[in-house]
Amino acid sequence: MLPSVRSFAAEQGANPLTVAKAYQQFQDEGLVTVQRGIGMFVADGAVAALRARERESFLTEEWPAITIRMQLLGLKLKDLGELA
Repeated sequence: MLPSVRSFAAEQGANPLTVAKAYQQFQDEGLVTVQRGIGMFVADGAVAALRARERESFLTEEWPAITIRMQLLGLKLKDLGELA
């Protein structure tokens, strides 16, 4: 269960309107569900959905620049494996 808008805003020192907008966006994206009179809860599959979104963002926005930098430095993926 997510904390109420007021309590979360007070705890974080944020504006309640900002928290309410964020909660609404989470709901619009299907990441939380509302049970009237009970509260807001993280939706089933929300973690997987967020992970998939971040993965897609990494592969399309960050990875191309990383691969270009690796090429400029003469690095191969196997070189990175040796660091782990």
